[in-house]
Amino acid sequence: MRLFMLGDVYAKPGRRCLAELLPGLRKSKSLDLVVANSENAAGGLGLSAKLAEDILGYGVDVITTGNHVWKKKDLVGVLKTEPRVIRPLNYPSPAPGCGYAIRTLPCRSRIAVVNLEGRVYGGDLDCPFKAMDRLLDGPLAGIKTILVDFHAEATSEKKAMAYHLKGRVSALVGTHTHVQTADQRILDEHTAYMTDLGMTGPHDSVIGMDPETALYRFKTARPNNMKAATKDPRLQGAFITIDKKSGKALKIERLDLALRG
Repeated sequence: MRLFMLGDVYAKPGRRCLAELLPGLRKSKSLDLVVANSENAAGGLGLSAKLAEDILGYGVDVITTGNHVWKKKDLVGVLKTEPRVIRPLNYPSPAPGCGYAIRTLPCRSRIAVVNLEGRVYGGDLDCPFKAMDRLLDGPLAGIKTILVDFHAEATSEKKAMAYHLKGRVSALVGTHTHVQTADQRILDEHTAYMTDLGMTGPHDSVIGMDPETALYRFKTARPNNMKAATKDPRLQGAFITIDKKSGKALKIERLDLALRG
């Protein structure tokens, strides 16, 4: 199976990358499943119901989110009714929506996509390690192909989760920092790992923001209105090849693709 996991879709430039580049990639790479973290799709902060619909229409099969999942109020209804849009698993009960999605491919293989959120430098959430253990022992028992998007700030927490889950999931990839890492590898000949997929959005920026907007915050220690950058849009993520019988990852390849014109 050929799968593709995309780094954080940021504002209009990120959505444009999806619309213009993803259909061609799906065809040329014969992709069976596409997962895109889209919690920054709405102007760089949150995801609206309309944009979730648009992103699914561009060829994304599962949308993952993160700490900005609650920014747009109309997404709550989507989380309750659309199984292809998920929020981090380890939000305290009774958070609306689900922390995982199960998709069945034309080849009849079942794939689970799980969304987790880190706690280091983050919010007061349930333990992602324990939440994942419960999920693997419960609803996902018997599913061999499992992909995890760990939306977390700290590299150490992401790597610790990878070692916690190695041999038990097919892939553990990180999102949230918007800076693509070059440490893709296969752990124990089973689990594909990459600390951060990067950002699908404007790279002439400060992790998506207009540089002057970011500089004002750093120089003055005062907030200002967020303004998304627009230049150098790129699509970033990783292709993952998985054996459909065993669920073991065979290969992981980084992608950093610029949108021309």
